[in-house]
Amino acid sequence: MATGVLMPKAGISVESCIIGTWHKQPGDPVQMGDILFDYETDKATFECESTAVGHLIEIFFQSGDEVPCLTVVCAVGQPGEDVSGLKTGSPPVSEPVPASAPAPVSTPSIVEPSIAETSITAPPAVQAGSGIVGAVSPRARKLAERLRVDLQYVTPTGPRGRVIERDIQTAARTLKTGDGIGGRRQDGFIGGAGAASGVSLAAGAGYTDEKMSPIRKVIAKSMLKSLTEIAQLTHVHSCDATVLLSLRRRFKDSGKGLEGISLNDLVIFAVARTLAAHPDLNAHLVNGDTLRRFNGVHLGMAVDTPRGLLVPTIFNADKMSLLQLSAATKDVADMAKSGSISPDLLQGASFTVSNLGALGVEMFTPVINPPQVAILGVCGLSPKVKEENGKIAVYQSMGLALTYDHRAVDGAPASRFAANLAKNLENIDLLMMSL
Repeated sequence: MATGVLMPKAGISVESCIIGTWHKQPGDPVQMGDILFDYETDKATFECESTAVGHLIEIFFQSGDEVPCLTVVCAVGQPGEDVSGLKTGSPPVSEPVPASAPAPVSTPSIVEPSIAETSITAPPAVQAGSGIVGAVSPRARKLAERLRVDLQYVTPTGPRGRVIERDIQTAARTLKTGDGIGGRRQDGFIGGAGAASGVSLAAGAGYTDEKMSPIRKVIAKSMLKSLTEIAQLTHVHSCDATVLLSLRRRFKDSGKGLEGISLNDLVIFAVARTLAAHPDLNAHLVNGDTLRRFNGVHLGMAVDTPRGLLVPTIFNADKMSLLQLSAATKDVADMAKSGSISPDLLQGASFTVSNLGALGVEMFTPVINPPQVAILGVCGLSPKVKEENGKIAVYQSMGLALTYDHRAVDGAPASRFAANLAKNLENIDLLMMSL
């Protein structure tokens, strides 16, 4: 009998995932382990392998659909097998449904009882030209952007009043035949004020609209929450990076397996060791009234990825040697950039380091990742002067910007941490020897 393939649960904190691209289509042969589709959480992308052998009989969800974890996504078996029993909990297929087909009926989810208790009411139909845009499938939206079709002038024929791909195609054909609004053909967007008045919008009007990705939405929500709910204050310190740079050069020239140790690794090492002596900074503020101090230093490291900013966690960083820490930072950064990192590694940090020094940033105010109470911004190197033995000497200075939650930490202990960190960075060789 046919076998249902479930939406994997990518991490204990993930409740649902969005389907990306289907790599198999109905009728295709399927072997155990074949990639059926890729899917994404709010922070990472994964591939779903087949857990059955046969043919892909039917797909229950389309690209762009958000699916609860452990829901049956598709059926694998032999052609002609009945799969109706596997469809329980599947929403209507997004693309495309014949115009004559009856409206799909939503049934209770087999893995989310709360959904079964919620009645689903179809939204009222949206009329073309009403100025209102209803639900639009991802493929339809992309086609509309490519053909420059104004969505408010498209008549939806998809399930529950959704605009689907064929609706955009129909609107585009109407334009070409001169049967649009006022019987005029427009050279810009189909419909809209230009069509109604006979004035066309010039091609390439100077902007493009792009929906925010799931990870961008998460970042936006988190940053807004942080800046509106936390009493944030930033102190800027600096340290003499002479010993840091010298040690980095010695590692690079050592030929003893230390060549890969970077300046960022040395900073991360010093932060982890310094935080262990400042538990008020290595903490979470829980429910606005409880300071949760951690026994170990779990460092979050801001990583720039093609999908947006991710902050993977290096757990128990204060217990690692410099080599171990260097390997760990590269591992989590590579996983974050490739999109294969587990969501479980994107939470649990007790303190975060954001290093923008390589981009030439001289000073910035990093934003706290709640419920953490502090974040360190590492700035670029810049030349400064100081007096040595009665003479003026030039040295490379590294900026350190510490943002802390003033509800949980006062300025004096926050500054003591920053000053201690600067001292440890200036004497990083002694810090390594003292362990």
